[in-house]
Amino acid sequence: MTVETRLITESDYPDWLRALSTGFLRPPVFTDEEIAERRASMDLDRVRGAFDEGRCVATYRSFPQQLSTVGGARLAASAVSNVTVSPTHRRRGLLSRMMNAELADAKERGERVSTLIAAEYPIYGRYGYGPATTTTEWSVDVPRAGLDPRRSGPDDGGRIDLVDGTDVRKLGPELHQRLAAAQHGVVDRDELWWRVNTGAVRMPAFPWTEPFYAVYRAASGTVEGLLTYVADDKWGDGKQPLNTATVRDMIALTPAAERALWHFVCSIDWITTVRSGHRAPDDLLAHLLPDPRAARVVTQADFLWLRILDVPAVLEARMYPTSATLVLDVRDSSSLAAGLFRLDATPSGTTCTPSSQSPDLTLDVRDLATLYLGDEPATRLAARGHLDEHHPGAAALADTLFRTGRRPWCPDVF
Repeated sequence: MTVETRLITESDYPDWLRALSTGFLRPPVFTDEEIAERRASMDLDRVRGAFDEGRCVATYRSFPQQLSTVGGARLAASAVSNVTVSPTHRRRGLLSRMMNAELADAKERGERVSTLIAAEYPIYGRYGYGPATTTTEWSVDVPRAGLDPRRSGPDDGGRIDLVDGTDVRKLGPELHQRLAAAQHGVVDRDELWWRVNTGAVRMPAFPWTEPFYAVYRAASGTVEGLLTYVADDKWGDGKQPLNTATVRDMIALTPAAERALWHFVCSIDWITTVRSGHRAPDDLLAHLLPDPRAARVVTQADFLWLRILDVPAVLEARMYPTSATLVLDVRDSSSLAAGLFRLDATPSGTTCTPSSQSPDLTLDVRDLATLYLGDEPATRLAARGHLDEHHPGAAALADTLFRTGRRPWCPDVF
């Protein structure tokens, strides 16, 4: 029988949830309480499934999101999550059917881009997604770092205070909004995110460990940084502490806040290793230590993937450091974003319009996504054969326009 792909109904939801857990290799059993808790956070108008003789065998969900672009503007995004295909139904085109339907709906809704965190690299390029940010995790050998063990407090007149989850729910949203205005690649966090990530809402499938929370207050008393971390309890045979602190989240709005929070977590008694969590690849952590070699990279990989749905709107939304014109021939096998576009960029305002001129660059929509937030130079894309340069110097000009002083960063998995 033909496998049907469609939006799910209320009665489908428990079976959809079972298929989701099956795809993620988690026990496919749920209590009524768990089903109700998860259902409350989902809009079924954006939840799709594939059904074979009435049984759900593939899952797909999207939700509205805001993505910060270069200069602090926010782009309306369709965030994709909960993508699975059951092992009995792989390689039948079920994801393609659900993806194509959702991308068309997202464009119709006026969402400018689609976003996702790719569990596997090879899957999403064929749908027009390109890796747009990189994530890096460091492991810090604390005894080697060279920090003065006699002092962990800031030396700039600020202070570190421990707080609790209730404080974080009050302080965090405004701090995060300020981060998104300054850091491109950040996605928004709704109220549920803050409740789940401070333990106010518990998901039985995900055991909760209460973390420690610390805030950095500048000399003026203004909160400019927030740190969330957990610690294990490991001791060596000689009764020496060998504990690891793992950073779950850090928001630092100023270099002073960043320095103070990293120095704090690297100076906690009994902590001999600090794991940084997801950070930008040019995070300052290593260079804030007296011995930068104490911080070694343990993970570096693609993170946020971007799919552009409206080329003019997306290119007009970000800022550019100089004035220049580029004509881009954007290829898109689905035709959602294909076209010839003239980008007239200036630091004070930009226009992007359809054009009939000969192009400076030809590239696939997935490579425009990789170029967009500034994480990868056009000249490197050209060297890899991912774009064609029709006029000498066009790729270098694109580098001048699109590259940024700091690399994009997305702190969140979704």
